[in-house]
Amino acid sequence: MKIVLLQTGKTTERYLKEGLSIYEERIRRYLPFEIVSLPEIRLTRNMPEEERKLREAGQMLGFFTEDDFIVILDERGKEFSTIEFSSWLEKSLMISKKRILFVIGGPWGFADEIRSRAGMVMSLSRMTFSHQMVRLLFLEQLYRAFTVIKGEPYHH
Repeated sequence: MKIVLLQTGKTTERYLKEGLSIYEERIRRYLPFEIVSLPEIRLTRNMPEEERKLREAGQMLGFFTEDDFIVILDERGKEFSTIEFSSWLEKSLMISKKRILFVIGGPWGFADEIRSRAGMVMSLSRMTFSHQMVRLLFLEQLYRAFTVIKGEPYHH
């Protein structure tokens, strides 16, 4: 099983890049892991929000395969405690898919085509974070979940 974080746009803040690198390396101790950044949609002043979401969805759909379990990170998704997420992750690693894709979209949310492909919609918090900050928060929680699964002391 491989885990992929699929995100829109590059991480521009140096401190976030450093943090992402640290957690990416830590997660790879447990299983294959990759961060994939799709290009940001070039904005035109008159492009409607729905059109932006559809163009972003087109890029994402081109990356998805039938053998993926897709989890979108969205403020309206299911919230987990760390222990609940660890338990869910451990069970999910047993499914017959080749990859679990955690997807962070752009600032306009997800098009219906992406929502319909998702096996789960997950929320990190009811609070709003920048899309770049969510990347680091999610990777830290993913790493923490693996330490819980393995009984390692990081969580406490």
